[in-house]
Formats: sequence, structure tokens, C-alpha cells
Amino acid sequence: MRCCGSGCASRKGTFRIAASLTILAGSSSSKSAEPRNTCYEPTGRYTSGDVRVWDTRTWDYVAPFLESEDEEDEPGMQPNVSFVRINSSLAVAAYEDGFLNIWDLRTGKYPVHRFEHDARIQALALSQDDATVATASAFDVVMLSPSEEGYWQIAAEFEVPKLVQYLEIVPETGRYPVAVAAAGDLMYLLKAEDSARTLLYAHGPPVTCLDVSANQVAFGVQGLGWVYEGSKILVYSLEAGRRLLKLGNVLRDFTCVNLSDSPPNLMVSGNMDGRVRIHDLRSGNIALSLSAHQLGVSAVQMDDWKIVSGGEEGLVSVWDYRTNQKLWEVYSGHPVQHISFSSHSLITANVPYQTVMRKADLDSFTTHRRHRGLIRAYEFAVDQLAFQSPLPVCRSSCDAMATHYYDLALAFPYNHV
Repeated sequence: MRCCGSGCASRKGTFRIAASLTILAGSSSSKSAEPRNTCYEPTGRYTSGDVRVWDTRTWDYVAPFLESEDEEDEPGMQPNVSFVRINSSLAVAAYEDGFLNIWDLRTGKYPVHRFEHDARIQALALSQDDATVATASAFDVVMLSPSEEGYWQIAAEFEVPKLVQYLEIVPETGRYPVAVAAAGDLMYLLKAEDSARTLLYAHGPPVTCLDVSANQVAFGVQGLGWVYEGSKILVYSLEAGRRLLKLGNVLRDFTCVNLSDSPPNLMVSGNMDGRVRIHDLRSGNIALSLSAHQLGVSAVQMDDWKIVSGGEEGLVSVWDYRTNQKLWEVYSGHPVQHISFSSHSLITANVPYQTVMRKADLDSFTTHRRHRGLIRAYEFAVDQLAFQSPLPVCRSSCDAMATHYYDLALAFPYNHV
């Protein structure tokens, strides 16, 4: 960890590591461990086939396994896990063999429903508002939800002409779920109410990233070369089904975009050029551009005053975009594939892209370490006072270091003035 800026630390607030978890064979925490949940329970996926869940209120290091339905399957014997998602009541895991397990976190560690696709699941989405799951396998998109009696069933099924790479469930849609699916150079709006498939975007450059809010969808598209046209982010209205904005026009591709967590009329994006950009959705202009990472930006999120970004080189950075200054950063050896923060906590996951070891390297200790992912949870403790200073800097006390716990003071001088 490293402090950013000069001088001593802050008015109020500290980040400290609540847990540091080393995960074998390339795992990642769930994208859906969103800050708006009351209880944060990120899940971890393993190439061994294990699925584990942590309660971030206690951060028990020995996290329980979520068992598969087959009692003969022992931990580590299931097929590899492709995706995990979680909300306040459900955890979902998709496996390489096309199976899907859904657990109710309130009732136990065994799945309440198991669904099977004929092919590998390419994309998985879980609603943060209710119990709706969407999957994409081969050329089919399936929405699952429980009936009034509590039995899981297929709410809607759609066929698309290309393989789906990105899939998101639109929040706050009421009784009937709505999803957005990106398949190459096609973008579809999928409504479960009448199984309607609406084509939003077609026959342009391929989609590179996707995010949705209650009434808009934002997605990056590849550029056609600097001479012709650069990479852009397109913003569409979900209600009207038409394009509202064309943002960007840069040389490298956009790798991540966060619309759902951003303040009103703002959106944050990350690019392969290592820059983090804040877009003003009213004017269509770039409000701020930060040179954040040496390699591409792999994850990004913002709130009303700060940005947290993760890079391909393994660096997590916290920025105060009001003062255009970096407050804090921490490094791990693998790319940052997940970031999620709230006003009091931050969860990050550094996961290697190569998750399957070659047989010749199975006995190599060094190789095993290269394939270990790392999930870290940080707490923002507002009840601790650091040294008084008006400078937005952070500091780490050497004598506070411990095995998995140590304090890191941050300065947020304008929050309580």
C-alpha cells in the first residue's frame, strides 16, 4: 500500500483491511455484491468447482461452501465454475458443463433450484431487486423466476442469432423482468411480459462493455481505426428504444462502463489506454479524464465525490475527482477483475486470466502461486480520527501492520466541513 500526496493524514476516516483471502486456481468475487445491499456477502468461484460465501459483517475467514445438489459431489470435484452472482437473498453459480445452481441464503447451503443448458453458459445475470436470473447459452437466453407458490420456472425464453457476451437485468421493472443482451454487433432488449425481443443496436462495431440503469443502457463499441472513427460509448433510452448520446471517440477500446452506480447525469468508464473518464450525460462532454493505470482499466466505480478504479497491472486506486487527486492505492500481482464499494466498505478481487494450469506445472509451487486470486475487503471507519490536516492524503502506520489486518488513514477533508 502507498500513500498519495504530501503531508500528514486526514480529518476523519480510515480504510483498513477487514479480510485478505487467497483463492486457489483463479477465482473471482461476484459482480453482484453491490453496495446497495444491506448485507454484503460476496461469493468466490473456483476452478475446482467450489462456491463459497462470506458474510462481510463478520468476515469469517473459514467461509462455508455452498453445496451442489448431488450428494456424491465432494468439494473440489464439481466442474469448473464460470460465473457467480449474488444479491441480498440469492447466490447463483454457472458451471462449465452448462448447469446452474441457485441457493437461497436464508434457508441453507443446498440449492433450491438446478437448471441445465445443453451447452456452456456464456453470460449470467441476477436482479438486485427480486429473484430473477437470466442466462445465455449457445443462441438462447432464458429468464428464471419463482412462481407465487415458490417453485422456480422459466419466465421467458428468447433466441438470438449470435452468441451473447454481455447480459444484464434492468432494475426496477416491476412484475415482469426485462434484460439487455449484447451479442457481437447486436444489442437486444428482452421483455418477459410478452417474450418480446427488440433490436436496439445492429450492424455496427462489436460491443466491448455494458451496463444498465432503470431507464438507460450504456455500452462501449470498438473503433474502426483512428483514421475512420474511434471507440465510443453509446447511451440508449430503454423506454423509447433510441440512441440518446454518442460519447468518447478515442483510439483504444472501452473496457468497462458504470452507469448504474454513478451519480445522476454522470457516468464513469475505463479504457485500454489506462484512462478513467467521467462523462456528463447532459452535455455529452467528458467532464474529467484521469491517467489512472499503466495498462488498461479493468474495473471502475464512482459515487458523488470519489472514483475507485482497477487496472490490468493489478493496481487499485482511489481518487477524489473534485480535487483531481489520488488518495490511496494498493497493488496485487493479478488484474483487478472486480470492484464494489459503499460509503463504509470496499471489496476488490485480483484474479489471473489464466485459470487452468498445464499438467506439466501441477507440481510447481511457483506456478500454483501464479494461479491464486486474491479477494480483499476494506472498511472505512469514520469513528477514527487521524492527524489533523487539510490535505487530501492518506497514510499507513507501520506499527499497525498485522497478518491480515492493518489500518490505513485516509483524508477526506471536504465531507464534513
